[in-house]
Amino acid sequence: MCWSRQRRFHPRCYDPPPRFSSDLNYRPKLRRNAHSRLESYNTEPELSREDTGCNLQHISDRENVDELNMEYNPSDHPRASTIFLSKSQTDVREKRKSLFMNYHGSTRRKHSSCSTIFLDDNTVSQPNLKFTIKCVSLAIYYHIKNRDTDGGMRQDIFDEKLHPLSKSEVPSDYDKHDPEQKQIYRFVRTLFSAAQLTAECAIVTLVYVERLLTYAEIDIGPENWKRIVLGAILLASKVWDDQAVWNVDYCQILKDITVEDMNELERQFLELLQFNINVPSSVYAKYYFDLRSLSETNNLSFPLEPLSRDKAQRLEAISRLCDDKYKDVRRAAKKRSASTDNLVGMRWVPAILS
Repeated sequence: MCWSRQRRFHPRCYDPPPRFSSDLNYRPKLRRNAHSRLESYNTEPELSREDTGCNLQHISDRENVDELNMEYNPSDHPRASTIFLSKSQTDVREKRKSLFMNYHGSTRRKHSSCSTIFLDDNTVSQPNLKFTIKCVSLAIYYHIKNRDTDGGMRQDIFDEKLHPLSKSEVPSDYDKHDPEQKQIYRFVRTLFSAAQLTAECAIVTLVYVERLLTYAEIDIGPENWKRIVLGAILLASKVWDDQAVWNVDYCQILKDITVEDMNELERQFLELLQFNINVPSSVYAKYYFDLRSLSETNNLSFPLEPLSRDKAQRLEAISRLCDDKYKDVRRAAKKRSASTDNLVGMRWVPAILS
């Protein structure tokens, strides 16, 4: 009976098991046939990576790309520090030193109290347009002022001598004199006011500028800052705004530029960005708060105003609207049962503004 079962489970694979005690040292011998997967085969010599023509990198040889990108690409990763903020630190230390030596009772900063709350008209969801353009212009100014001495790679599409924005003659020493912060601000403000762009578009413009400098390994200087900023504004307006400004509309703002030049500027800008025009919300928020830090260190903070009753009611209405919107989400997230060892739970208390 046992032999029939053994034959049923292992047909034509093993010799019959021993029937007598004298055959205890028996070892089953494996039978091989032409269809067995265990047949011996001729092993071929292993081909090298050069012989196969495939130069795939081994996984052990690969570096952590995310950490490298985080260090050198602040426009892609929220935890990497922005370039403009690091380049402004040198001038900020000198300004603080001079302010400490020449302090004569300057105006003190206003602080909120229990009776009065001071707020500015500038939030991450609704930035102030004038304030944001000033900060972005200041960030570009520090990029130009503290650029690398080697100059980096040159791109002819951004050279104002080769592609002038006006018919007026470009001076021979156009690449020797750094523009002032006011000059950069007037150029950016003119484009934003004429095209009716939003403050969020200004922040995205700065993200694209730093992404271009990182990807293309170029520096922004007196000879190319206008066309780099123009190309960044052109892309940011098309990515951010639903009703984007056409390239021909910029030709109405800048009278002496042609549509073909704008199209070529946009095309090469996209190629240098490797067509990466995505701006995550975390990166956007990082640039917004770094711009606020830059404004505070350079005395560009938006004036604080006491919270009025009307504004407090609007904030309370917005808070109530958001509370109703996410009420169902919070209910679904609550646990159905809890342990008696920990009875501490979350309570949602409305904020009172007076």
